[in-house]
Amino acid sequence: MTEMPKAPSPRRKRLKRLAAAACVSAGAVAYAGTSGCSTLSYPQSPQFGEDGFQNERKPRPLGWRETSKLWWDFLVGGKPAGTVPSTAIPVQALTRAQLDEAPDGTLYRLGHSTVLLKLEGRYWLTDPVFSERASPVQWAGPKRFHTPPIAIDDLPVLSAVVLSHDHYDHLDRDTVRALAEKTEIFLTPLGVGDRLIRWGVPRDKVRQLDWWEDVQVQGVHFTATPSQHFSGRGLFDRNATLWASWVIRTDDLKVFFSGDTGYFDGFRTIGERLGPFDLTLLECGAYDRRWQDVHMLPSQTLQAHRDLGGKWMVPIHNSTFDLAFHGWSEPMETLYTLSQQAGVDIATPVIGTPLAITRPDGTQPWWRGE
Repeated sequence: MTEMPKAPSPRRKRLKRLAAAACVSAGAVAYAGTSGCSTLSYPQSPQFGEDGFQNERKPRPLGWRETSKLWWDFLVGGKPAGTVPSTAIPVQALTRAQLDEAPDGTLYRLGHSTVLLKLEGRYWLTDPVFSERASPVQWAGPKRFHTPPIAIDDLPVLSAVVLSHDHYDHLDRDTVRALAEKTEIFLTPLGVGDRLIRWGVPRDKVRQLDWWEDVQVQGVHFTATPSQHFSGRGLFDRNATLWASWVIRTDDLKVFFSGDTGYFDGFRTIGERLGPFDLTLLECGAYDRRWQDVHMLPSQTLQAHRDLGGKWMVPIHNSTFDLAFHGWSEPMETLYTLSQQAGVDIATPVIGTPLAITRPDGTQPWWRGE
């Protein structure tokens, strides 16, 4: 008879929790933890201060009681049931031939905040993470709920990879290195591009932007816009690099990509200056009331969409990694319900399926398993 594998020891479980907590992308831990900034300086940026880059409105710091409770919850208390799906979630496999045949103005959600767009006959990719874990190590940390619908080797040449910030669930070193040869340019906030160069990406392929700076690539305009977040990949580089949202526009359409952010007045400003938008790709997931200054709650995501002047909304930053204490499907379900009640058009495509940016109707609440 085949011997059943042994259950992980309590010590092994604690080590895995510690590794997961060390992933600063799991927002809460890094938000509450040790600070420190890089020796690099960006005096030309209005966003750079004595302690590194900063938000327009300083997030509320957690007190020592909240911080201690948060560490306890991550390392000892464990997580409630339901933060990881009990069965495989639906994913539509995607081929290069399907991409080539798709019309202009098509979008594919590949998981978490990774979105592939086909614009002006070319391909553009946001925050690509194809590794199994959003973690500094691949033996522990938040593990994917699903495989990517397409492999890196099967992706077409990318005109640009657009990065919002340097947390592990948005900036993956192995993915960046694998994409370097087939990517014409990497668009990043200040400082993030320096990391890419250190990882071996050719300097002439990297373009770093401050908030409100813009660049045109192959007929598509990109503007780095403010967000309310933070950065860092370890204990001693907090806020050493900038974070940003992005406005992506052609002559025919406008898309807003939020990256990670808390709710702030900047959404209204972006909407007034660069909106309205045909589609908003807005963060909804990995939230908690304790860190809502840097990750929006669902009701705030809905308000951000309204502030931006968005027509259709696609929620991102969910359904791929376990990064908080809520149920894995709660972000989609809550935002879907709120949007229906408010009469806001929301599209929720199955991962890997095509979505027409200007006509993204016909999607269903797939997480319900109906």
